[in-house]
Amino acid sequence: MTTNLLDFYGMSLAELEEFLVDNGFKSYNASQIYDWVYQKGLTDVNEMSNLSKALRAFLPGKFHFEFPVIAEEHISQDDTRKYLLKLHDGHLIETVLMRHNYGNSLCVTSQVGCNMGCAFCASGLKKRQRNLLPSELVGQIIAVSNRIIERISHVVVMGTGEPFDNYDNVIKFIRIINENKGLAIGQRHITVSTCGIVPMILKYADEPIRSNLAISLHAPNNLLRSELMPINRKYPLENVIAACEEYFAKTSRRVTYEYILLEGVNDLEEHATELSKLLQGQNCYVNLIPYNQVNEFQYKSTDLDRAMRFVDVLMKRKINVTLRKEQGSDIQAACGQLRLKNPL
Repeated sequence: MTTNLLDFYGMSLAELEEFLVDNGFKSYNASQIYDWVYQKGLTDVNEMSNLSKALRAFLPGKFHFEFPVIAEEHISQDDTRKYLLKLHDGHLIETVLMRHNYGNSLCVTSQVGCNMGCAFCASGLKKRQRNLLPSELVGQIIAVSNRIIERISHVVVMGTGEPFDNYDNVIKFIRIINENKGLAIGQRHITVSTCGIVPMILKYADEPIRSNLAISLHAPNNLLRSELMPINRKYPLENVIAACEEYFAKTSRRVTYEYILLEGVNDLEEHATELSKLLQGQNCYVNLIPYNQVNEFQYKSTDLDRAMRFVDVLMKRKINVTLRKEQGSDIQAACGQLRLKNPL
C-alpha cells in the first residue's frame, strides 16, 4: 500500500470535504470527486472535467485508489461467484456474489480470520489475523463490480469475521457505501450479521444509518448455544434478546434471527417450540439456513422434511419464518463455508 498518500476508498464524503476546505477549495468539490470515482469509475483527475484547473493541478499525488486484487474466481452452477481476493499485505480473503431477481448481493468479509470459534463454521478454523480497513471492505465491492461490469445493489456483512469485533471500520464502510454520491447502496439494502456482541448491538441501535441487523442465533437455549457458539458464555441468550428488543424500540427495524439447521442437534420439533417461545411477541423474522457441510466438522444437514416440520411449528406459533434457498455450496461459497485460505 502507498502509505504516503491518502486512502481514497477509506475516506467518507465528510472527510474529503474537510480535506479540500482545509486546502482552500470548496466543500461541494468533494461531491464532484465522489461522483467521478464511484459513479463513473474514473480516478484520473485530468478527466474530471467539472473541476477547476486549480483543483485538478492540486489533486495529483494526494490519493491512492488501491483495492483488493481478484486472485481466483469460482462460479457455481447457480451463478453464485466466490472470489479469492489478495490484500496489499499478501493476506487473502473471500467474498461471494449472489444473484437475485432484485439485484446483485455481495457477501463481504470484515476480518482476516475469525476469533468467534463457532463449532460448525469454517471461517473460524484460522484465528483472526487482523481487522479489515474501510477501504478494504469498500474495495471488495469495487473489485467484484469491475469484474462483472454490473452494479452491486445489496451488501451483507456476513463473510469471514465478526463485524462487531471490527465495529468502527464496518460502520464507516456502511456510511461510505450508503453515500448518494458514492455507491448509493440504500440503508435497507445493507445487512450486518453478528453472533451477539451485546454492547455493540446497543451501540448500533444509536447509529443514524438504519441498515439491517441479523443475529446468528442457531440454538433456542443457553446450554446448546454455548456448545455451538462460545460467545454465548459471555453474552447469553437472554441478554442478546433484550438488546435486540431495545434495538427495535429505538429503530423500528425488525431483527432477523439466523438459525442453521444441524441434523439431530438443533432441528427437532422441541427446538422449534422452544425457539418460538423465546421469540414470542417480538417483531422479528427467522431465517432458517440449511447447513453446508465442512470436512473438518461432524455436523450434517437436516433433510427437507424435518426442516419443513420446523418451519411449520414456527408458523403455527405466529413466528415469521423462511427456509433459505441454498446457493454456492458446490464451490464452498455457502453460509459457514468461507475460510482463510493459505497464501498463493
